[in-house]
Amino acid sequence: MDDAVLSTEDYAFLAELLLKRSALVLEPGKEYLVRARLLPVASRHGLQSISQLIGLLRKIQQTVLWPEIVEAMVTTETSFFRDVHPFETLRKTVLPELIRARRERRELNIWCAAAASGQEPYSIAILLKEHFPELMTWKLNFLGTDISKAMLQRSIEGRYSQLEVNRGLPAHLLLKYFHQEGSWWRLDQQVRNLVTFSQLNIAAAWPPMPRWDLVFLRNVMIYFDKSVKQNILGQLRRTLQPDGYLVLGAAETTLNLDDSYRRVEQLPFGFYQLKN
Repeated sequence: MDDAVLSTEDYAFLAELLLKRSALVLEPGKEYLVRARLLPVASRHGLQSISQLIGLLRKIQQTVLWPEIVEAMVTTETSFFRDVHPFETLRKTVLPELIRARRERRELNIWCAAAASGQEPYSIAILLKEHFPELMTWKLNFLGTDISKAMLQRSIEGRYSQLEVNRGLPAHLLLKYFHQEGSWWRLDQQVRNLVTFSQLNIAAAWPPMPRWDLVFLRNVMIYFDKSVKQNILGQLRRTLQPDGYLVLGAAETTLNLDDSYRRVEQLPFGFYQLKN
């Protein structure tokens, strides 16, 4: 297959289309990423180069090929208990506080807004099973969303390679909550049942949602421009409980985007709440 360098015109066209269709910002100098992500797509459709793929998109912008392009370009880097410390803060401080505040109502709403292949929501689900058994008798509304149908299907299946379970998952939790299927590991159904998965482009308008007690939006907004970040935070502001928590990645902030939020200074690693 011809993997020649993408022309400036084709690169600009792809960047504009990605921004328009999914709000993803394709920065200059990412030609290597485009090649790595889109060559397999071109090959699957019998095309000899990315240029041919872009040419087809130019001719028929409404093609069913477009969702494939978006899925290929979306970054899906994730792992179990990624960065460790936010999950420790959840276990030691945030969840005990929310449980005390919700004990009379016995209901907790959790959302992982970019679930990728499921490791983040399932890490939280395992944490709930392991340390907060009383929540298993509560009404637990736990949603994982992603723009990618392929990633959502992987999440629903809860099946991971040896490499994936080796990344961040303690051995005792692997043995307790997973069972081996050949060279793969399947998460137990009782844990998978805790999370409902649904497709959502968080950069677009959201459907009606419950008031969230805890929202994980880690390492997502770094891929959007300022106006899209402001739109996301604005929509979230209307669905986050007054004492609920928003969790962002280490490189992310609400500063200079939406002054309705404050970072919870006594908690490390990107926990935010709405200002009173």
